[in-house]
Amino acid sequence: RKKLWEIGGYARGLPALCLLEALVTFAHAQTTGESQSDWSSLTPPPSVVDTNSFQSDVTFSNAPTAEVTPTGTAISGTNDPNAELAMAEYYKKTMQPEKAEPILISLLAGDIPEPIQKNALFELGAVVRAENDLPRAQNIYAQFLNRWSDDPRAPEVFLRQGEIFQQMGLTDMALTKFYSVMAASLSIKNDQYGYYQKLVLQTQVEIAETQYLMGHYVDAADFYSRLLQNPDQGLNRPQIQFRLVRSLTIIGHHTEAVSQGQDFLTRYPDAEEVPEVRYYMAQSLKALGQDDEALKQVLLCLQQQKAKNGSDPSVWLYWQQRVGNELANQLYHEGDYVHALEIYVDLAQLDSTPSWQVPVYYQMGLTYEKLSQPEKATDTYNKLLACETAAGTNATPGLSAVFDMARWRINFLKWQQNAETVDHKLTATTKAAEVSSNSISNTPQ
Repeated sequence: RKKLWEIGGYARGLPALCLLEALVTFAHAQTTGESQSDWSSLTPPPSVVDTNSFQSDVTFSNAPTAEVTPTGTAISGTNDPNAELAMAEYYKKTMQPEKAEPILISLLAGDIPEPIQKNALFELGAVVRAENDLPRAQNIYAQFLNRWSDDPRAPEVFLRQGEIFQQMGLTDMALTKFYSVMAASLSIKNDQYGYYQKLVLQTQVEIAETQYLMGHYVDAADFYSRLLQNPDQGLNRPQIQFRLVRSLTIIGHHTEAVSQGQDFLTRYPDAEEVPEVRYYMAQSLKALGQDDEALKQVLLCLQQQKAKNGSDPSVWLYWQQRVGNELANQLYHEGDYVHALEIYVDLAQLDSTPSWQVPVYYQMGLTYEKLSQPEKATDTYNKLLACETAAGTNATPGLSAVFDMARWRINFLKWQQNAETVDHKLTATTKAAEVSSNSISNTPQ
């Protein structure tokens, strides 16, 4: 085991994660002779029963054993440290950290048994973190590790420290703590394997999330792909698969991004991430040269109603607008005016406010001009100017500039049409004169 520890300690990145997870299973098998499939029948350490390993700062014990009154006093009426600890845990669970903290501090200041001190300091870290005093929470967890480094909850403390560093934006330090969880989990006991397996899985999630937040999308994609292969029901699979699609698109693995995106849409058609997934699919399909399929994804996004599960309509609308606007502008600059116009027409129907419709109408007018349809371009510019009244004095400088440009475009189109009419007349007159001249020169003298 010592040799395996050294190997895991020197490894880094995804290979290290794979190795350490395998070592946890190996160490358990060496000490117990049990297969991995037997872990669900084992009991976690008494101090960490009912741990939800897929939520941050979860509770590690059951509800208070001492019955409490509405005023928060133990019915027993005693100063039993166990009852006080249970009361603090109750306040923490009911989102009242300001009431839990003084109880825990009082316990730590008194002459109480060491096991209660451990629990009190451990819970104090969670309570202070709930109050968003992150540096202080980090210090409390560090004190816990300094005093009881061999406590079975040490890996959990490393995990909480990593999460706090992540909240503070110290991602490199967060990763160090997360890998410490993996290493510390090697020293598991026979009756703790189920708990540690969940802890390791949660740590994998946190490592993937940290790599994602750091912009290390290659590593993030590897971690997310691996997590999706885990059958654990506690995983937030829609979120994991969505971030996998985004990571794959960013790193240019477009074929896999399209495949994962299509699978996401099949599994979670009402997820709030649907429009964003279609956005990344459209980008990947465009990169693969499948322009028609990319256009199809954009149109589906624009025409689809908001999710049925009550997702925020503003978020849904934002991604519809972004998906359509970016691809339409890209098609316009590439000279694909027909498809660009198709998207602009749908975009105009998403939002009736002048701040949205005015720029879209302007792009539609320009597109009609490129398609040599000046009459439709003029009609579109006039529709744009009709929004000026609705905007009134609230028009931003940007909108006012678009109104001025639309008027200029209308005047330009009129001038262009007049110039073309004059040009046609001059051309006809010139041709008539040439014919007359040729006729005279060919007349016999």
